[in-house]
Amino acid sequence: MKPPILSLDEIKTDKQFEELVAAYFRSRRSKKSSNIDRVDVNHSGVGPDGGKDILVDLQFSDGIGGFNRRWVVQCKYHNRNISPSTLNDNNIPTLIHSYNADGYLLICRKNPTSKLTALFDRLNQNCNFKYRYEVWSGPMFLSQLLIADEKIKKQFFPIYYSNEKMLEKKKTTNKKTR
Repeated sequence: MKPPILSLDEIKTDKQFEELVAAYFRSRRSKKSSNIDRVDVNHSGVGPDGGKDILVDLQFSDGIGGFNRRWVVQCKYHNRNISPSTLNDNNIPTLIHSYNADGYLLICRKNPTSKLTALFDRLNQNCNFKYRYEVWSGPMFLSQLLIADEKIKKQFFPIYYSNEKMLEKKKTTNKKTR
């Protein structure tokens, strides 16, 4: 039996994709190896979101003191690569400023186009306010999910989770019969 493959094809709607992203960030607070003390995740709700699907507040500790970071997170659940024209008409720096955030994170189901990557590179280099502009492609997000909390895999990826458990059971059985 070949190893199961984690795939965003198990996510069927844009709402479910947003819920997955929110669950991922909520799970970050339980990571023992990180220096994240607290994570607050707020959804924008149903209807037009003005370019913000989720607002993530992170509280960190570096051993000397604590500091906070706020991200405006936009989720794009499209079956095509994401270009600048796919983004909301809002001015991203203004959006960050209006939420008193430190940065903007775009998480795509597929991939960003080279034009979008170049736009984010320019924004990172030229932003007078020192905001951060990040984009995660579907494969990048999946790599984060592979090491995520098992509950996330069970809830959002039932086929993957079932196949993973079946493979683990088979390996355990094979070890016992040796």
